Amino acid sequence: MIKTIDFPSPKEYPPYAEMYMKLVKKDGSLLEQLQSSLKKTKRLINNLSQEELDYKYAKNKWSIKEVLVHIIDDERIYGYRALSFARNDKTNFPGFEQEDYNLYSDTSERTINNIMEEYEAIRLSTITLFNGLSDRSLKRIGIANGHEASARALGYHILGHELHHIQLIKKLYLKR
Repeated sequence: MIKTIDFPSPKEYPPYAEMYMKLVKKDGSLLEQLQSSLKKTKRLINNLSQEELDYKYAKNKWSIKEVLVHIIDDERIYGYRALSFARNDKTNFPGFEQEDYNLYSDTSERTINNIMEEYEAIRLSTITLFNGLSDRSLKRIGIANGHEASARALGYHILGHELHHIQLIKKLYLKR
């Protein structure tokens, strides 16, 4: 059974995360939205050609494959932070440099099937993680990159971050 996770208050996430939070339905189930996003992203990506997957809309921009690996990296990191916060870990987690992660990801050596297999595994893991956290755990606050956030806010961040990048893929890469 999928649980309902209430939308966090603005006090539960840093101001920079608002750009992601505003993309998520506030009255919908986070876990159902994560499942829906998984299906939609798979459908979108599986209908693209290799040329489209490798396309960069401007110099020094990422390909769609690189964007997907970035979404995976972000989800993995924010999922770990959510687990840590839920378990009341008082560690002040460092930030991460997304450009370096991309530079050293070796994405061009990976097939889209390999990337999508990882994406699906991480997403299902995220859904399972959040579905298993108590309401009390979801509201616990931690610090990452100098900003406070609740565990549940990180779940919404994961979803909003993906939605943000999928919008950019459609607008800048596929012009849909």
